[in-house]
Amino acid sequence: MTTLPNQTVAGLAPELEGAKKGQGLSPLASAGERFTSYDVEAFEVPGGREEQWRFTPLKRLHGLHDGRASFDGAAHVEITAGAGATVERVGRDDVRIGEGGTPADRVAAAAWSAFADATLVTLEGTPEPVTISVTGPGEGAVAAAHLQLRLTPHAQATVVVEQRGSGTLADNLEVVLGDGAQLNLVVTDEWADDAVHVGAQHISMGRDAVLRQVSVALGGDLVRISPVVNYRGPGGDAELLGLGYADAGQHLEQRLLVDHSVPHCRSNVVYKNALQGLTGVPDAHTVWIGDVLIRAAAENTSTFELNRNLVLTEHARADSVPNLEIETGEIAGAGHASATGRFDDEQLFYLQSRGIPADVARRLVVRGFFGEILSKITLPELRERLEAAIEDELARTGS
Repeated sequence: MTTLPNQTVAGLAPELEGAKKGQGLSPLASAGERFTSYDVEAFEVPGGREEQWRFTPLKRLHGLHDGRASFDGAAHVEITAGAGATVERVGRDDVRIGEGGTPADRVAAAAWSAFADATLVTLEGTPEPVTISVTGPGEGAVAAAHLQLRLTPHAQATVVVEQRGSGTLADNLEVVLGDGAQLNLVVTDEWADDAVHVGAQHISMGRDAVLRQVSVALGGDLVRISPVVNYRGPGGDAELLGLGYADAGQHLEQRLLVDHSVPHCRSNVVYKNALQGLTGVPDAHTVWIGDVLIRAAAENTSTFELNRNLVLTEHARADSVPNLEIETGEIAGAGHASATGRFDDEQLFYLQSRGIPADVARRLVVRGFFGEILSKITLPELRERLEAAIEDELARTGS
């Protein structure tokens, strides 16, 4: 049995390591100084003014952030896998749990402390595509969950994680890629209207490992996902793509950190959101925070991040904050971009002038907006299902 380290403060001076609740860490100037811990009590209870929480409506978290969550429910996990995949249920004392990363906020630490057992999926060779279905604990219930995906060296796999149902879920997803491993990963949030999902993703890239991830957020009352990518060896290549469609009252929040700490690695981030609000109800709201850190040792890094937001009505709000922190001048290339714009009336007029009804024209524009992301999904049946789900969302909200 291995005892996990109680906490770490990456990049801080020794006198600040082990800082506990109430000792008052000052605001961090660098993403490399983020506080991490397996102990929920090591984190301050957020009040909403902290940079990490200032966009999140805390009252809608059902107590996940302040200790009031009872974790009285359980998420149901069902896995469809063939040869080359090994599925285990393990405790948090398993030596493999935690290899992906350490919680960096209070909700992730609470989920780590509360899960009963973890689902661990190990993939070897070239297995058939694996589908993991996660169903929420049910309306009014709160659950914690933990899932780890492991690829052995030089394995090549496709994994789909589909998340549905009702209730409140806090979870940690670990992705551990061995040297030379290649993973195509699709993660969907297709929750019922009442659902709240706060998820942390810990991605650990081995030498020459390749990750192609597509995230799709369509449902739920509040969905907040925080992926963190760490490189363990040179040659790593991570591509994170995502889309979200927020309608009236929905809050979709995506917080990413790509931490380049070793040389000769690559990252590419592209996220797109569409929003549509309605008069008389809370606004549709999307939040995208994109942090890329290139440390001094990460020479010859190549990275780019892009966020685009399409605002379909005036009763909607998109917040976009790209951050690029570079500690070395020896890089191959780095950049970021963010754009938020309203629906293009000229495009709508052009399509209508060709005899296309206004509602159909709007759907065509949104479909084209998301097309770049959906085209990266390599499973045709899944891609077609998600395209249909987006069409249903557009029809339901009257676009």
